[in-house]
Amino acid sequence: MTMRRSLRSGPADAGSDWAQEMARWMAPFLAALGHKGRRRWAPVYLHGLLGPGDRKSVQPMAARIAPADHEQLHHFIATSAWDPAPLETALAQEAERLVGGPDAVLIIDDTSLLKQGQHSVGVARQYSGQAGKTTNCQTMVSLTLARGEVPVPVALRLFLPEEWTRSPARLRRAGVPPAVHAYRTKGAIALAELDRVCAAGVTVGTVLADAGYGVSAEFRHALTARGLTWAVGTVRTQKVFPAHVQLRTPRPSRGRPRRHAVPSHVSRPAEDVLAAARWRSVSWRMGTRGPLRAQFAAVRVRVADGPLAAKGQHLPGELAWLVGEWRPNGERKYYLTNHPAGTPLGILAAAIKARWVCEQAHQQLKEELGLDHFEGRSWLGLHHHALFTMLAFTFLQHQRLRTTRGKKNDGRGAAAPADAPRDTSRAPRRPERADPPALPRLRRARPLSPAAVRNVAK
Repeated sequence: MTMRRSLRSGPADAGSDWAQEMARWMAPFLAALGHKGRRRWAPVYLHGLLGPGDRKSVQPMAARIAPADHEQLHHFIATSAWDPAPLETALAQEAERLVGGPDAVLIIDDTSLLKQGQHSVGVARQYSGQAGKTTNCQTMVSLTLARGEVPVPVALRLFLPEEWTRSPARLRRAGVPPAVHAYRTKGAIALAELDRVCAAGVTVGTVLADAGYGVSAEFRHALTARGLTWAVGTVRTQKVFPAHVQLRTPRPSRGRPRRHAVPSHVSRPAEDVLAAARWRSVSWRMGTRGPLRAQFAAVRVRVADGPLAAKGQHLPGELAWLVGEWRPNGERKYYLTNHPAGTPLGILAAAIKARWVCEQAHQQLKEELGLDHFEGRSWLGLHHHALFTMLAFTFLQHQRLRTTRGKKNDGRGAAAPADAPRDTSRAPRRPERADPPALPRLRRARPLSPAAVRNVAK
């Protein structure tokens, strides 16, 4: 059964309830938009993304829900110069309400949007995970907040290749803000977005990233400097020292004193260190066919990412866990994490493998909500569209969690009397926050008529 067939609409009489709940849920986002005209068109665009139809670009959506207002809808999303920052802040706060907290993970990754031509902002020949090769595409750095295997996207920001940042005229034609004309790595973009969502109130227990980010010592150090626990992918050739390595400065027998300390042990590649480690079978979660398992090993090390010493070699850096994964197909993967000493192997494996939910979110943002369907060329238009696909995704997660909580509450039996003493032995839970289990795929919103959409937008 395909993903599209697995999505079911609600009951026939649920359309008005769904629209009322969406209008209530959108209130803080409409307040963030401010302008009356924008408050009118935001629900219309969101309904277009949530409703039926294979294409979620402006023209086909307008034909379905607002056939007489194509130009206004196009202007709202593609050419109107409204600042998305207030809406992004409101999105981060809603994500925090749904899935944030000390047991949440924040996953840093990127996703590609396949494109034809050379004029869409940021398009270039670059690696696409979706295509599995280097091809013509845009790349967006993504941040996804998740808890209990429930993802909520909180950031999508376009990466500009150097061929774009070297061409000021090309940047101006695409409407790229001057503040982002300078080249930035994906890691630098991710750190800026991390700071933004944390400033908006997002709380998180662990930051996760794949090897595309994790191989950068600068990126890892930046996470540590922010006081964050992190688990990132790395490569088999990553050099590490034993955890007990010491730095010594030998006294020279003659000549000038040595400028650099000398490690008591030599660094070794990660794959060599883990080859002699103890490997154990670990199950990190239940899949559709039973528990997911692989062989894991973990060794306490000091990463060779400290200051440069003689001959350009790095001195020992911070303490970390070097973790290896040996998959059933024979493939081996390597990770670094700064979880505390004594952390059980099962917890390390579960944290590392929690990154998979962002891939699910990317797939659903594209296949179900049209993230990669935008046909405009401008920086603002692309980011407006991407923001609304995240809002649509978040609303559906809100609906799913609300339904899950309702089902749980239905099975709890009779409520306690109003005058019964309250149990204050534990801290109160955050309002409206579920402990979400693994949830099914996104369920398609029930389509509304153009008249119903207009009523919601009023």
